[in-house]
Amino acid sequence: MNKLFVCAFFIIVLLSTSLKGNIFVDVPSALPNDPRELYLDLIKRTILNTIYEDHPGREEGTDWPEIAHSMIGKKRLNNIHECMKQILELNIPGDCIETGVWRGGACIFMRAVLKAYGDETRKVWVADSFEGLPPPNSSKYPRDEGWNLFQYPILAVSLEQVQKNFDKYGLLDNQVVFLKGLFKDTLPGAPIEQIALLRLDGDLYESTMDALVNLYPKLSIGGFIIIDDYGVIEPCRVAVHDYRK
Repeated sequence: MNKLFVCAFFIIVLLSTSLKGNIFVDVPSALPNDPRELYLDLIKRTILNTIYEDHPGREEGTDWPEIAHSMIGKKRLNNIHECMKQILELNIPGDCIETGVWRGGACIFMRAVLKAYGDETRKVWVADSFEGLPPPNSSKYPRDEGWNLFQYPILAVSLEQVQKNFDKYGLLDNQVVFLKGLFKDTLPGAPIEQIALLRLDGDLYESTMDALVNLYPKLSIGGFIIIDDYGVIEPCRVAVHDYRK
């Protein structure tokens, strides 16, 4: 692996482990005066449903909410916010993508940032099976054995429902592209030229490796890769290290 990956990976580790209480790039808690930032703050509160249901787990993203459109919590939405602001300010080329989107909240926020800052060229790619996680292929990927997340119906959110969620924010347009299917089937042929923000949230070794193999080479210099599960799910963490090797 080249030095670029080492540097990028070091940033990822800081961002990922920051959820455990280490370094974190955060948005100030005081409301900003910039109308664009006020809009994005409201979008965050709506995505997490803290306006109507102030659940203590929403700050850290430690619960599976019944209604909210994201389970990643405010700190990780802030993470996306800061990365995207740098991408726009420095004009880092490329689109945004999340692999493993659940109800679509993180991707909805990515699209909201582009809307707020008047970016009409970048796309937000929304990649998911939209049928929940697949059973682990433990014969080919033994690290995934026992991670039976496919048994949780709450994790299966249909494409139609995610599209409706985008539409509720007025953000379902031609800058949003949906990739339905398993990553091993959809990512190799996806017509994505460059990526500025790559967010992986596929949980398992197989899904993490599929995303890295097919998407990391398209990440622009200066872009960001966020691996949501690196700090908490061992198969994901091992996949990252195996890919680097």
